[in-house]
Amino acid sequence: MKLNDIRDNSGARKNRIRVGRGIGSGKGKTGGRGQKGQKSRSGVAIKGFEGGQMPLHMRLPKRGFNNPFGKDYAEVNIGMVQKFIDAKKLDGKKVVDHEALQAAGLARGGKDGVRLLGKGEIKAKVSFKVAGASKGAIEAVEKAGGKVEVIAPKQAEKADAE
Repeated sequence: MKLNDIRDNSGARKNRIRVGRGIGSGKGKTGGRGQKGQKSRSGVAIKGFEGGQMPLHMRLPKRGFNNPFGKDYAEVNIGMVQKFIDAKKLDGKKVVDHEALQAAGLARGGKDGVRLLGKGEIKAKVSFKVAGASKGAIEAVEKAGGKVEVIAPKQAEKADAE
């Protein structure tokens, strides 16, 4: 193989059709747009328009609510933490925080930190430093001889200072 022999597979690149360039091209006169009407003209946007009838997306009721103050926590169960410690993917001797859980691949996302949940059981003596924890999770960790330190969630810096 030579560098000057390299080329695309046939059909990989398609030439654009130049419409409205005479009858010989096969796409002349109306340019494949049919005859007259709004859709034959330029600048058409009819996406959800139903001829004046109330469009479907406006007839359906609104549902739900997006809480602007809601916190985004990565939820981690203590059973999974135990599983990762057993698999040597997580070091139980050090303080387990958001960074450690992310590095192990346990905590996905969670802009506001990690919330520890009590599903499963934990046998290792682990010290956690998390943004939140359920009552059951705290009890289970303390029963195993560890401790849970709940820190305040990260505060977003105010963009406009008063």
